[in-house]
Amino acid sequence: MKKYPIVIGIESSCDDTAISLIKKRNILSNVIINQKIHREYGGVVPELASRLHDKNLPIVFNKAIKYANINIYQIDAVSVTMGPGLIGSLLVGSSFAKSLSIGLNIPLIGINHIKAHVLTHFIKYSNINESYPKFPFLCLVISGGHTLIIQVNDFFCMKILGTTLDDSIGNTFDKVARIFGFQYPGGPIIEKFSKNGNCNNIFNLPTPLVENLNFSFSGIKSYIYQLVKKELKKDSFFLQNNIHDLCASIQQKLTEILLEKVEKAIIKTKIYRVALSGGVSANKKIRNMFINFANKNNWEIFIPKIEFSTDNGAMIAISGVLKYEHKLFDNIDITPYPKLVKELNTSA
Repeated sequence: MKKYPIVIGIESSCDDTAISLIKKRNILSNVIINQKIHREYGGVVPELASRLHDKNLPIVFNKAIKYANINIYQIDAVSVTMGPGLIGSLLVGSSFAKSLSIGLNIPLIGINHIKAHVLTHFIKYSNINESYPKFPFLCLVISGGHTLIIQVNDFFCMKILGTTLDDSIGNTFDKVARIFGFQYPGGPIIEKFSKNGNCNNIFNLPTPLVENLNFSFSGIKSYIYQLVKKELKKDSFFLQNNIHDLCASIQQKLTEILLEKVEKAIIKTKIYRVALSGGVSANKKIRNMFINFANKNNWEIFIPKIEFSTDNGAMIAISGVLKYEHKLFDNIDITPYPKLVKELNTSA
């Protein structure tokens, strides 16, 4: 086994087609094609996403090889997202990876998408503070599909401490954005409008009463829907006149909920190292509030650079590197899985 293998990472769990090559913890290339066509439909269309992955994977693969300045026979292993995600998209990515594994006679390594978001923090220079978190640490994974607090004991041992009981935070941003009349994806647009808004409880958004370390966001979404519906009956210009404050208020409330739950997790576990991961961690309001809160309370905080927050091939490749080092390979008949399963709580 090579001391420093080159591992390729293939990510196709949703609507981003991404491939990266990593040697040791250094990125050789990291290529992504975004499927912007889904904006026309107000959300990701699964069948369309899988078709575009099938079209884009060879393009992304050739670019990744070219940018890494290697030939394909230098690749030592292929890692690929096996779930959770859209089953059609996962099947396209895993089929591509299996073909590479067989054709090049190299190991196949299946990767859990959520674990990969956590392990993003072990790519060299991936954090804003350019350091790696020590074990154990807490990781808040916030994305379009998931909202999780995870206790990370080592590279392969992670325990879910809390999850959402309904919508994810990313899905909540998108649904609220739709109420406001914004296009998909809604989170970045809400962030943009919030910059000129006042978040000082103008609309008195409710705080969900959820036990333990779990989350619930559907109540906030319903409250905003009813608020907008009621106010528009009285004033047809309500949204136009209040959109900045509404966006600032929803960002403030959702971030406060995240902070409250993470603080409870810290009290419960006595672990004062916190990492953020997932596409929603690119939100500047969330990043800044966590940094300020961490500095105030003497937490260690780890936040990925923007390019490593959203889905990318590098997070799959680094996960593959770590599993390669421990000879954790998979059989060619490994099957993708669409939902978050208990596998996250095992050493796999």
